[in-house]
Amino acid sequence: MSESTVIAVRAERPYDVVVGHGVLARLPGLVEGAQRVAVIHPPTLIAAAAHAGALLDRAGFEVVRVDVPDAEAAKTAEVAATCWSVLATAGFTRSDVVVGLGGGATTDLAGFVAATWLRGVGLVTVPTSVLAMVDAAVGGKTGINIAEGKNLVGSFWEPRGVLVDLDLLAGLAPSELTGGLAEVVKCGFIADPRILELIEADPDAAREPSSAVLRELIERSIRVKAEVVSRDLRESTSVGRVTGRELLNYGHTLGHAIERRERYRWRHGEAISVGMAFVAELSRQAGRLDAETAERHGTILRGLGLPTTYDAGAFDDLLAGMSVDKKTRGSTLRFVVLDRLAEASVLAGPEEELLRSAYATIAADPAG
Repeated sequence: MSESTVIAVRAERPYDVVVGHGVLARLPGLVEGAQRVAVIHPPTLIAAAAHAGALLDRAGFEVVRVDVPDAEAAKTAEVAATCWSVLATAGFTRSDVVVGLGGGATTDLAGFVAATWLRGVGLVTVPTSVLAMVDAAVGGKTGINIAEGKNLVGSFWEPRGVLVDLDLLAGLAPSELTGGLAEVVKCGFIADPRILELIEADPDAAREPSSAVLRELIERSIRVKAEVVSRDLRESTSVGRVTGRELLNYGHTLGHAIERRERYRWRHGEAISVGMAFVAELSRQAGRLDAETAERHGTILRGLGLPTTYDAGAFDDLLAGMSVDKKTRGSTLRFVVLDRLAEASVLAGPEEELLRSAYATIAADPAG
């Protein structure tokens, strides 16, 4: 095992995120005290799940493997109910542990299952995608989707620990890796501009699974999220224009509406990329952000191969979708916007005319 980096998350129940090569070997130590361990994973990660299971088996744990659908198809009430049934059949008690091994959808589901089984059992997350490593597996938010929207059903449930094993990126499809970088770019704009400089200096290295650049980007992004979550686990400290954990929603209000409209066929990172391009322009037109920083969004995102435009005729659908997003309060739409690089605030209840004007700058002819 190579040298690892430990990033502390000082939430209600503190835990560590361990980043490095071969850190999956630490899994048995994180489930100590359990008799049974359920490893929830998608079918695409059978080999990694088997390896995790073997580590646990050799350490004397009773291992139950739970194969769930890939990507967003896993985040349904039906799949969660299947997981609960497996735990019931295996006799899982409050001292047992659930391990979520996979991308963001898998770790979201596993966290929700752990949070709700017997009102809460131990959880360890092992993210296998860039997106999950820097976002979904860190922070204690868990959830599933329903027809009306994404992550509308969920809970806050901190893991015992997060193992970010960089070896697991080796088999990741290039498109999946690139999609995950949208959340990395987000962290650069809202908190750590060095991330943007690293990407601009060598976008190819940012997309190389074994590069030192990608490791630094992942670690910096995790630190951004860990710091925000440590201050505000439950997204409860945003008051007026001040952002707490809501800061992490930059680009997500429109992004989630795009995901819903596309019936989750778009990757999360692709939708968030368009969402950031939109909200950067919204920030500029609202008089908050300078034009150069707004334009920098598109330059960096497109340089990584991420989309920054969406269907010109979709605005009404997207506006309706945003109105049921979990970030809306009452009937008021809220957007995290930038006032300047690495300094954000909340824009609440913007006029529809302003939203339409900002959207017009990212609108694309679907035929073109």
